[in-house]
Amino acid sequence: MNCDIIKLLPDSVANQIAAGEVIQRPASVVKELVENAVDAGATAIEIIIKDGGRTLIQVVDNGKGMSPTDARMAFERHATSKITSAQDLYSLHTMGFRGEALPSIAAVSQIDLRTMQPDQAGGTRLQLSESKFVSQEPCACRPGTNIMVKNLFFNLPARRKFLKSDKVEKGAIIQEFTRLALVNTNIDFTFVYDGKTEKQLVHGSLKQRIIDLIGKSVGSNLLPIATETELARIDGFVGTPESAIKTKPHQFFFVNGRNMRHPYFAKAVTSCYEEIIRSENQPNFFINISVDPAAIDVNVHPQKHEIKFAQEQAIWQMINAAVRQALGRVNAAGAIDFDPEAITDIPTFAPDVNVEMPSISTDDSYDPFKDFSGGAASPSPSRSSYTPQHFTNPVPQDWDKLYESFATRRDAPTMAPATPDLEGIPTSTDTPAQPALLQTAESHTHFFTVNRRYIAIPSSQGILLIDRHRAHIRVLYDRFINSLTSKPVASQKLIFPESITLSPAQSTILSAMGDIPAQLGFDISFLGGSTWAVNAVPALTGDAISMLTKMVENLSESGELNTTDLFKPAALALSRSAAILPGQDLSDDDTDALIAEILASPEGKYTPDGRPIFVTVANDYISKLFS
Repeated sequence: MNCDIIKLLPDSVANQIAAGEVIQRPASVVKELVENAVDAGATAIEIIIKDGGRTLIQVVDNGKGMSPTDARMAFERHATSKITSAQDLYSLHTMGFRGEALPSIAAVSQIDLRTMQPDQAGGTRLQLSESKFVSQEPCACRPGTNIMVKNLFFNLPARRKFLKSDKVEKGAIIQEFTRLALVNTNIDFTFVYDGKTEKQLVHGSLKQRIIDLIGKSVGSNLLPIATETELARIDGFVGTPESAIKTKPHQFFFVNGRNMRHPYFAKAVTSCYEEIIRSENQPNFFINISVDPAAIDVNVHPQKHEIKFAQEQAIWQMINAAVRQALGRVNAAGAIDFDPEAITDIPTFAPDVNVEMPSISTDDSYDPFKDFSGGAASPSPSRSSYTPQHFTNPVPQDWDKLYESFATRRDAPTMAPATPDLEGIPTSTDTPAQPALLQTAESHTHFFTVNRRYIAIPSSQGILLIDRHRAHIRVLYDRFINSLTSKPVASQKLIFPESITLSPAQSTILSAMGDIPAQLGFDISFLGGSTWAVNAVPALTGDAISMLTKMVENLSESGELNTTDLFKPAALALSRSAAILPGQDLSDDDTDALIAEILASPEGKYTPDGRPIFVTVANDYISKLFS
């Protein structure tokens, strides 16, 4: 019997597995191809996309190109010109180094490559499909490289099926394009989508690139930062406190010309704003960190988004100090805007002109407390226009009359707090199985109220105590969440529409959402650029604008949208405000209905925020109290 079960995978299968780590969506292909063009010394890069990247992803550069032999070798796994030994991993000056990107792309698409070196008379054309060689022949082309990736994931129907809509994939590509263009300000970029040129950027400063990509509203509210030590050099821009927004679309770190995500360093920036902006807002920043390549490790993540630093804490302190210094230069409040028309005209000082002391007249007979009980004080020339009307009412002299109704006030009925109108929220008619701990409760017709706050029900295990306030929160919360799936959310018009500015990628995603915002109670309209007007918001919600931006942010990051999760904070806030208060009177019928609903709730053991609704006083514990 042969017990050997381990086998070597075919190259085609191994390539597809590796492609799954490096190539997740069309935006990943754009990132890898553009980084290769940057490493080739290109000064102009053109990106051409069709159908969200499904049909075509083409990157054209004017770099140094490849020889016919190199063009063929570039698609072999672990073939690279960037490193030659393991020691080179600690002195990287290029974006790529593993030799995995092109083989991974070729494993899941069809490749048409045309390349020529500047000192050669002609170039070469190479065609591959599923990593298999198709043809290679001489061709006429411009110096540089022109690579076309066609029919991405055509041989993996499952991967192709799980791609999002064209507009969502376009948003992800624009987001990746933004990162690449911001870090390579010395390169001209052109972005063409479905035959239309959408972005054409010329080389220049970082601030000009920010304005071109994100907009003047962000670029005009930036503060420069700069600091340098033997350890690192840090420069770039941070946003003014007034420009802080509720989402984080404009936060970028660049390390030695490479994009990076680093929550620890982001905290170094945001901590500087804690006392000068609202807690839910986030500042914009574009920070470049230049360090010795030997002091970082970029070989951590397949897509090289994460970087490890040898002196992480020291760089944190440098970033924090640089940002605080930039904010301190403007006193964390920006420039003061003076209104020239409101400035008082002060005459020029003339030493030869005699200036008289202004005279002040007073009325010594004026007494504001004279005739306080009945009449008004005698008017004086200087105070004739100021006679407080409430002084004309006589002050009561019999203080005992103030307490005549005191006794009746103690016994007066307590007015129940007003609650929002919940008639529009449907009540669930289904009765799920009771939680296991509650199945032992006897008929809830036998109950009594303790301290006008808890409901006590006899149980075979002892006495079941239910917190009325928390139980009502759970019941109202379930009703509100269930209403989201049964009908569109009610909308509330804003008196003054509020405008929000998103990143270009998020603006594309919001336009791709179609009728989803309207179904959730939003009325939005496009104003141009990346700015939108919010004309109406969902009724009975708190911060609806933050909800909308969070919805777009989640969709841009994960490609999925769970509308129920977005409304959970609003549903909890509404339930807390509408629930009965501890100590409030509740009739027996209402109490009985509340018990029935909380026992029928599948989540009846806890409130939406995790607090227990009931406890059981065990029979054994009761017996010990009498022993």
